[in-house]
Amino acid sequence: MADEHPIAADADAPAILVEQAHYTYANGNVVALSGVDLRVEKGEIIGIIGQNGSGKTTLTKLFNGLLKPSSGSVVINGVNTATQSVQQMAQHIGYVFQNPNHQLFARTVDDELRFGPRNIGMSEDEIDQRVAEAVEFFGLRNVIDEHPYRVSFPIRKLVGIASIVTMRPSIIIFDEPSTGQDHDTTKVINNLMTGLREQGTTVVCVSHDMPLLADVVERVIVMKDTKIIADASPRDVFADAALMQRTNLMAPQVTEIALQTTVPLGGAIALTPAELADDIANRLKPRAKTGS
Repeated sequence: MADEHPIAADADAPAILVEQAHYTYANGNVVALSGVDLRVEKGEIIGIIGQNGSGKTTLTKLFNGLLKPSSGSVVINGVNTATQSVQQMAQHIGYVFQNPNHQLFARTVDDELRFGPRNIGMSEDEIDQRVAEAVEFFGLRNVIDEHPYRVSFPIRKLVGIASIVTMRPSIIIFDEPSTGQDHDTTKVINNLMTGLREQGTTVVCVSHDMPLLADVVERVIVMKDTKIIADASPRDVFADAALMQRTNLMAPQVTEIALQTTVPLGGAIALTPAELADDIANRLKPRAKTGS
C-alpha cells in the first residue's frame, strides 16, 4: 500500500529511470511494453515517437503511476512508482493530456488553474502568484472567468497545460501538445517548452509533430512494437531514412528536402528552415580563388 505522503525526491537520482519494464493489459492478451530500459536526466527534454500501438502512451502512463509495470521498475526522482498513488506522484510529475476534455472539470478557468496547486497544499498567496503568471504567459486574461468548455479548443488546450504548469512539477509530460492548435497557440507551446528547459524542468513530449520535436528536444526516443528501437539526437534520428521507413514515420519536410537536394556541410543535416536557408546561402557564396 502507498504511504500517505509522497516520498521526497532524491537530488542525485535521474529524473526517470525505467529498467526492464513490461506491461500487459489486464486481460493478458495485449502486450503493450516489452523490456523497456530508459534513463532521462534532470533537465533533459526528450521526444517520444512511434506509430499508434508502439507503446509510447503506455510508457508515459507508467511514468506518473497511472499504470504500474507488470514487471520491471519505473523510478521517478528516486521514487518507485509502485509504492505511490497517482495523487502522490503528482508532486513529482505532471501529465498534459492530448484531449483537454479528459482533463478539465472546474466551473471556470480560474478554478481550473487553482485546483492543482491547492490540491498539493500550496498557500493561497503562492497560488495567486502562480495563477497570475500563468494567465499572463498563456494569454488567458480574457477567459479567466469563462467555463473551460466555452472557450475554443486551442485555448482550452492551453488551459489544460497551464493547470499543470501552475503546480510546477519537476517533470512534465506532454501528449501530442500541438494537436488541434493554431499557429499562435503552437508558438506559445514551443516557447513554453524552451522556457521549461531553461528552468531545469524535465520535459517529455509524445508527438507526431516532427518539426516541433526538431525545434525543441535534445533526444528522440523511437518506439516500435512495444520496444525502444532508437535513442539519439533529432538530427541523427531524422536523417536516418531507413529508420524512418521502418517505423512508417516522416522526418520534418525541411530534413527531407535537405537529404534529397543537398550534401550537408560538415555532415549536419538541416532540421529547421533557418538551418536549410543557412546551408543554401553558404553554398551560394562565391568561393575564394586560390593563388596560382
